[in-house]
Amino acid sequence: MNQKTLIGLALAAVLGFVLAFVVGHFDKPRTDVAGGQGEMSLVPSLRDHVNEIDRVVVTGAGGKPIATMTRGANGWSIAEKNGFGVDTGKLREFLLKLADAKLVEQKTSNQEKYATLGVEDVAAPDAKSVEVELGGLKQPVKVIIGNANARGGTFVRRAGEAESWLASGSISVDKKVENWLRKDVADVAANRVASVTITRPDGKVVRIAKDSEGDTSFKLADVPKGREPASEFTINGIAGTLAGLRFDDVVPAAEAAPPEKPLDARFATFDGLVVDVVAWEKDGKNYARLTASEDKDRATSHAAAEQAKPKAEPENAEAKTDAPKPADDVVAAIGKEAADLDQRAKGWTYVLPAYKYANLNKSIDDLLKPPEEKRPDAKGAAKKPEPAKKGGG
Repeated sequence: MNQKTLIGLALAAVLGFVLAFVVGHFDKPRTDVAGGQGEMSLVPSLRDHVNEIDRVVVTGAGGKPIATMTRGANGWSIAEKNGFGVDTGKLREFLLKLADAKLVEQKTSNQEKYATLGVEDVAAPDAKSVEVELGGLKQPVKVIIGNANARGGTFVRRAGEAESWLASGSISVDKKVENWLRKDVADVAANRVASVTITRPDGKVVRIAKDSEGDTSFKLADVPKGREPASEFTINGIAGTLAGLRFDDVVPAAEAAPPEKPLDARFATFDGLVVDVVAWEKDGKNYARLTASEDKDRATSHAAAEQAKPKAEPENAEAKTDAPKPADDVVAAIGKEAADLDQRAKGWTYVLPAYKYANLNKSIDDLLKPPEEKRPDAKGAAKKPEPAKKGGG
């Protein structure tokens, strides 16, 4: 075998090796861009460790923290709201979206073009981006969330990295701290309410009540002679104030004290729960404080009455029916409900939605039909003009 043949065989071997390497390389799944099994997570360490997150910091323009949320012994709280509780459902939903997000397409690494995608550093005073920092993982994570893409997905950039990406999913971040709060205050259904007594700042009292628990509508007390109550809908709306009650914002009680003569409303239920609301309006906002207590005598008599009611026999003799709770347990449950609500509301002043405050801010005239106009009697009535005589005069 001559020298030329040896050289040819060697070149062929090298070429074959190179081709095999290239083919093998391109057969591997790509991890730099999503597409099939090679797609890469935005936050790879989050998927299996969502429950380990113990700190989430949302930072906006100028590097100013929007919401610093931390998990402690009593659950999640927000530092910017004096430790008020977090809407954990909303927070978890956001974390799961981050965990599911995949990097779909590489975008610019030119920092001059970051603002177009909304992924500029949040240190800029006019930044439209939001930075999210996660604590609790082995390594802290910071992700800059940018604009939504019109065709789907969200532009993102990992803090400290030059490359920006289009990520899958809608990863919107709320930029208002109050929207991260747990906003439910109370939920007392209107059909539980026996009476509502409202004492207005001028000392006048408005009272609505039911004669019995089975009544469908409330009656307005102290209706002036010659007047009639307005629609049942308006009157019944007062009793529904505490049903699904949520606030718009919350501040420490020391920072928002009521005036000397606020509006006072007392809600008393048939089963013994009592909720007192002190409400007032200031600078276009509607404020309220809540306290709750138990009317134990009423709770006891109501529980006893429920126990004494005859129980309907099941149609199927073999059907199992749940045994009624002992009266003492029912009374204890009302006491716990009152204590829980009172503890949750203690030390806070709530900003109520306008429509909830409007339910409370009712005068007796607001709940009455307009008085009928008196018709002039025959003596005071204007005479009808006489018809013109025919012909000239």
